[in-house]
Amino acid sequence: MPTEGGPDLRHHGDAEVRDDGSALVDLAVNVRAGTPPRWLRERLAESLGSLATYPDGRAARAAVARRHGLPVERVLLTAGAAEAFVLLARALKVRRPVVVHPQFTEPEAALRDAGHTVDRVLLRAADGFRLDPAAVPDDADLVVVGNPTNPTSVLHPAAALAALARPGRTLVVDEAFMDAVPGEREALAGRTDVPGLVVLRSLTKTWGLAGLRIGYALAAPETVAALERAQPLWPVSAPALVAAEACVGPRAVAEAAHAAHRVAADRERLVAGLQGFTGRGLAVVEPAEGPFVLVRLPGAAGVRRRLRDLGYAVRRGDTFPGLGEEWLRLAVRDRATTDGFLRALDRATG
Repeated sequence: MPTEGGPDLRHHGDAEVRDDGSALVDLAVNVRAGTPPRWLRERLAESLGSLATYPDGRAARAAVARRHGLPVERVLLTAGAAEAFVLLARALKVRRPVVVHPQFTEPEAALRDAGHTVDRVLLRAADGFRLDPAAVPDDADLVVVGNPTNPTSVLHPAAALAALARPGRTLVVDEAFMDAVPGEREALAGRTDVPGLVVLRSLTKTWGLAGLRIGYALAAPETVAALERAQPLWPVSAPALVAAEACVGPRAVAEAAHAAHRVAADRERLVAGLQGFTGRGLAVVEPAEGPFVLVRLPGAAGVRRRLRDLGYAVRRGDTFPGLGEEWLRLAVRDRATTDGFLRALDRATG
């Protein structure tokens, strides 16, 4: 879905590992490797015995509410966080939606599909892709921003995001990767003091459930009600509801916190290795805080093709507004995978 000759907003990392890319080592998709864990697969397998019954989301919704210390009226379960973008675009009456880029492109695509004219605030590489709240137009009545942001891996201060809120404005903060940040620093999930706030969470990234589609929105009860009216009946499957309840329980939250620290260590190793390529023009966007890093590299399009020949898939950056062909996004993987990738990158850039 190129926009007026611009980036293809419907291109996502999974395109790199479909068809002829299915055998490649995947650094293109931001789903944690080695997931879902065995205990979660077992819970999902047990849920198959109830498929003849229509889904009942009350227990999962209550579990999410407990996870964030909120009343259930502030929780909406969705078929992945991406569904929430479609619901927001269709259900809310907005005049001037603004999307802060570079970021996940689905929010803008959903708004355009719903007939909205979308304005962009483009953050600059020279500023480290940091958010200046003053750059957002005062009359924007819907603002969408990611935190930590895909693909830049920038973690914006919660105070800077909260400063975007004002009466008459819906502030959508996509926290799909927040549970991969140690301590969930700068999270707004659970906050009720920020007017117009909508926080989106995904359970597909950390738990390896992209094929199951489960996420949720946290918002004021009236916003939740409006989004719920735009949903079809039974929008979340019974297995996905079981996954939601399981993944927000105390055991899972503790496991996700441990995984976040492991991801941080693996990211540190990746970034350190990438810094060895500065003499070849490579630059890493730092500090990276998500389970992926963004790099700028002369001739990146050719490097990406050579990496494919060497068995590695990485995410092209030119489909993100505000980036171009010289950008690549790399998912954080374990030490052995990272070391193998760095060797391949050495060959691809040599």
